[in-house]
Amino acid sequence: MSFQDAIRTCLQRKYADFHGRARRSEYWFFALFTAIVGAVGGILDAILGIRSGTYGTGPIQGILQLALLLPGLAVGVRRLHDTGRSGWWLLIGLIPFVGWIILLVFFVQDSQPANQHGPNPKDLGEDHGVGYSGTPPPAPQQY
Repeated sequence: MSFQDAIRTCLQRKYADFHGRARRSEYWFFALFTAIVGAVGGILDAILGIRSGTYGTGPIQGILQLALLLPGLAVGVRRLHDTGRSGWWLLIGLIPFVGWIILLVFFVQDSQPANQHGPNPKDLGEDHGVGYSGTPPPAPQQY
């Protein structure tokens, strides 16, 4: 999956879709995109002189982070589904340091074969799961 495909999937096709699975590339490209957008927002806030001294975040960066919160949670849950885990494991990230390390280990693991969250996105061909709706594809017709 390319960088553009991952961003298009997370922001257009699956903005708030917590069902199905996400490949590693989709998750990490979206994480990179989120970091770039956050940095650009912070730079714009600093240039315009509207950055808050208390929290270090300005309104532009805050609005961008808020807009990317829901798709970020959704792709995280779909990534956990791809490793065979419930999306509720995302809450372990609330535990400082230890929870983040556990999530990092989960996020770098390879895809599992078909599980309760659907078929392996790697096995769906060139589409890479971009159009996967959460239900398995129909079985081929036999004549």
